[in-house]
Parts: sequence; structure tokens; C-alpha cells
Amino acid sequence: MTKAAVEEQTPATVTSNAPANVEIDNSYENDSSYGDELSTYTASLTSSVLEYRHENGRRYHGYRDGSYLLPNDEKENDRLDMLHEFFLQVLHRKLYLAPIKSPQRVIDLATGTGIWAIDFADQHPQAQVIGCDLSPTQPSLVPPNVKFLIDDIESEWAYESDPFDFIHARNLLVSIKDYGKLVKQCYRSVKPGGWVEIQDYDGYPYSEDGSFKGTELQRYYDEVFSAFDDAGYETRPGPKLEQWFKDAGFINIHVEKFVLPYGVWPKDKHLKTLGAWSQYQAEASGFEAFALAALTRFRNWSKEEVAVLAGKARADGRNRKIHMLFDFYVVYGQRPEN
Repeated sequence: MTKAAVEEQTPATVTSNAPANVEIDNSYENDSSYGDELSTYTASLTSSVLEYRHENGRRYHGYRDGSYLLPNDEKENDRLDMLHEFFLQVLHRKLYLAPIKSPQRVIDLATGTGIWAIDFADQHPQAQVIGCDLSPTQPSLVPPNVKFLIDDIESEWAYESDPFDFIHARNLLVSIKDYGKLVKQCYRSVKPGGWVEIQDYDGYPYSEDGSFKGTELQRYYDEVFSAFDDAGYETRPGPKLEQWFKDAGFINIHVEKFVLPYGVWPKDKHLKTLGAWSQYQAEASGFEAFALAALTRFRNWSKEEVAVLAGKARADGRNRKIHMLFDFYVVYGQRPEN
């Protein structure tokens, strides 16, 4: 059976969490502000892994220096752990949506602090869980079924001979240059019948009422994302994931779209909570973390100019009259048995 025939028989299922419009809370109308792999990779660790780049008061990875533009210091790790809680809120305390059953071998791509891999290992003690990342910033005290590796997921993989039951990745926007290739590598490295799930944003925000247009928030995203785009990074992967999964050969593809607010302006209690989390992590350091390396390395901005841009975006983010939204996608698919 050809891939096209398989795709025709298994169209993607698309669902969404959001109503046609996100209702605005007007109660504040007068207030405008608010294993073996481990030993192999351990043996290959060189000084470049631990010799971090220190720049503009932030720390960046040393291994494959420059391929990832966000910091890896404690401030950023705290933000990533906040984001983990945020994504759990989005998915109603679920780590994943794919219909996996008793997975034995699992990998979390670009694991960051390793918190997703640790939580998954606790929930599935029968599984051997690998978390891979450019930076060795994961904790040393972890469940016995977790291993962390230093690896560049955009390099050629070597997992095809020992494939996984489940491959997971989350929040890779502005990190990957050839996202389609990455999805194909996932296909080759998952077992027949196994599942791959990727959760990611359409990184450029919008508003349903036009309140985002002409704001300092819009200027922030225009400036920062144009720098990432020109450097070759994928900034809006979410809506493209379905096609990449199809191109790779996956079947039983499921697409779920979540509309996520920034700030506490929504009337709906759950969306208000999500908006608060989104604003909290961005104000903690997210605006600077996204902008600093991209603008200073590719646009010749000074650290001070970035701070001004981020500060204005932060101030606009507290304006209840600006109703900024993001689209977040969870896409999973299965490799055919045959």
C-alpha cells in the first residue's frame, strides 16, 4: 500500500479546546494594568560541554556553541520548570495525549531541565526513559529508570537499531532549523506501531479584536522573530506539524489545537489561569531570554536596547485592553506496523 493510500484511509483528527471567541472579563473595565547510551555519551563529553558561553550577563550552552539561542542558566531553568507546570495546566495534568500502552523505551527530545522525563518515569516505572539535550543541566538525583544524554537532535541519529516505543518533544520553536527532517528522524527511530508526539506553538501571537496591532508587544515579536527567521530557525511550527507528520509517513495522526491567552483578561476561569501562568513566566525572564542572543548576535543590538524592548513589551502585557493569544498544537501519529 502506498503512503498516499494510507493517508487517505487515516485522515487526521483535528480538535480544538476553544470557543469561536475568547470572552473578555470586563469586571476590571476601569483598570488597564495587571544505559548503554549513557556510558557512550558520558565518555564523549569534552570540555566544550561544560565550558559555557557567558554573554550579556547570561549563560549559554558550550556544546555545539551557538546552535541554541536561549540561556541555560539557573534563571532560565526556573522559567522552564514554570513552563512545565503551565503545560500541565493546558493539558489538564496530562504529560501527553498519545494513546500509548505500557511503553518500554521512551525518549524526550531537548529535555531541558529533564522535568518531563522525570515525571514520565515516575508514572511509568516499567519504562526506560532517556532525556537528551545540548546542556547537562538536569539533576543528578532522578528515578532509576531515567538517563540523560548530551546530544544535538538536529544531527544524525543512531537510534534506528534500537528504536523507541514513544518519542516526545515539546516547545521546540526557535530551536530547530529543519523541523521536517527532525520529524522524519523520529519516524525512523520509533518502533512499528509506536507513537511520536510533538507539542509546539505557532509562535507569533494575535488578537481576535485587533487589540494586539500597533502595540509594543507586536513590535517585540516582529523584531525578535524576524531575527530568528533570518537566522534560519522555525518560529511557527505548530500549524505545520500535521503536514510534517504526513510527509514522514505517520498514520492515525491526531491534531489538537489550544488557544492560550496572555494575561488575566479572559472571563473563563481556566483560560484566566493559563493567561496568568503565561504572563508570569514571560515576566520572570521570558522576554529577555527569547530576545537577548537573537538581537545582539544577528541584529547588533546592545544589551540595553534589548532591555528597553523587553520592558515595553512587559508593560503592554499588563494592559487588560490588549487581548493577546497564542495557538498551541499537540500532534501525535503512529508508525505503521508494516
